[in-house]
Amino acid sequence: MQAKILWADDEMEFLKPHVLFLEAKGYQVDLINNGSEAVELCQENNYDIVFLDENMPGISGLEALARIKEIQPQLPVVMITKSEEESIMEDAIGSKIADYLIKPVNPNQLILCLKKNLDHRKLVSQKTNSNYQQDFRQLGMQLNGRLDANEWAEVYKKLIYWDLEFEGLEDQGMREILKAQKKEANDLFCRFIEKNYEDWFDGDDDAPDMVHHLLKDHVFPLLDEPIFLIVIDNLRYDQWQVLKPIVSNYFTVEKEEIVYSILPTATHYARNALFAGLVPTEIAKRFPNHWLNEEDEGGKNMHEAVFLEGNLKRNGKNVKWSYNKITNLDAGKKLVDQFHNLKDNQLNVIVYNFVDMLSHARTEMDMIKELAADEAAYRSLTLSWFEHSPLQEIFKKIADKGGKVVVTTDHGTVRVTNPVRIVGDRSTNSNLRYKTGRNLSYKDKEVFAIKHPEKVGLPKSTISSEYVFVRENDYFVYPNNYNHFVHYYNDTFQHGGVSMEELLIPFIILQSK
Repeated sequence: MQAKILWADDEMEFLKPHVLFLEAKGYQVDLINNGSEAVELCQENNYDIVFLDENMPGISGLEALARIKEIQPQLPVVMITKSEEESIMEDAIGSKIADYLIKPVNPNQLILCLKKNLDHRKLVSQKTNSNYQQDFRQLGMQLNGRLDANEWAEVYKKLIYWDLEFEGLEDQGMREILKAQKKEANDLFCRFIEKNYEDWFDGDDDAPDMVHHLLKDHVFPLLDEPIFLIVIDNLRYDQWQVLKPIVSNYFTVEKEEIVYSILPTATHYARNALFAGLVPTEIAKRFPNHWLNEEDEGGKNMHEAVFLEGNLKRNGKNVKWSYNKITNLDAGKKLVDQFHNLKDNQLNVIVYNFVDMLSHARTEMDMIKELAADEAAYRSLTLSWFEHSPLQEIFKKIADKGGKVVVTTDHGTVRVTNPVRIVGDRSTNSNLRYKTGRNLSYKDKEVFAIKHPEKVGLPKSTISSEYVFVRENDYFVYPNNYNHFVHYYNDTFQHGGVSMEELLIPFIILQSK
């Protein structure tokens, strides 16, 4: 189908060669000599793009631009002018023009402008598909090699890069190939974890940075200057990538890495380990009055400030610090209003729980499930929340203060689609991605079982207790309530098990601009 161009310029006689050139390329061009008529024609016709001379008799190009945008806000308008005055450029750009061309315009400029504005999505899709086809082979070779923990983090970064690149493209064929490659990668990653995870707790030199090492190794060394540590619960690496462009308005990214959470990838274990700087068994020994096992009553993340205080003292960090946990909108607004109280602290820790609440709300509320129907929508919902949240205001205030920020999380989350049967007694925990207890009944090939939890820093409620984890997109169901569990939990976001999405988490250092 021919693209329709409206071109308004009072020097029509000089444009005839350009019009003939465009028509020969398959474009339909309506040529007029004033801005008023351009506005009228935009009311009466559906044009694909408008070329608008800035200096015409009657209403100016900028005035015509404003009126056209009122009629058709999404219509791309290209401003063409002899003037290179900065103020005119700023006015035009502020009015959301699609492009800005300086006379004399040559045919190649016109074609480039048209392709950029009319064929952009098609060209981007073609180029993205072509680039991924090349990278597909490279990723395939990497997956067939013997990757270490850091190399797996790089593979995951690359897969997320392509996932985001394909987002919004009309051609979904290559995205299906990426989906299959991502599934293959997750399967191999789970095998890697099963083979190496226990060694990481036994002095293995190849052990990666893990969540219980982060404060000691990467945050405390920064305390020569004031630091804000923002822990966004459940934040996946891909979600960070969609938040980064907004945060980058105020901060320079000094460091962006992927580190490893611990198993279970659940708040009870991973976030307590983050703040304590200890594995769960050590937390239970050092803080017997504050650590709760699975079968104990009460909230299991109520003492993070106590664990943090112990971590600071153990590492000789005698600094003034604060701890704030935000679990609702009012608490976020209150922290913004009282931000001035944080300015004299060397370390300010802010735990923000929204993303975790979003994943749980998606499980329990049909409306949220529809809004976050897939990975892309889940990211989009996270972005929409952040744009209107007190957390963005907190980032702005830190930037105004000239501060440094560390952003991280305790674990990620994964979309589950495949039920796996398990049987346990009444004391078995309720998490869908891991189970712990005694007398658990399951098929060995369907789970990753840790028979000796103490070897990976996990407490045992009884001498025969074990931990079992599902992999990739699996989730546990009980046979006697199978249909209910599948109906309620299938296609929800969960955490606690083994997958790249849960174990590979972002660690970011930001410096205010």
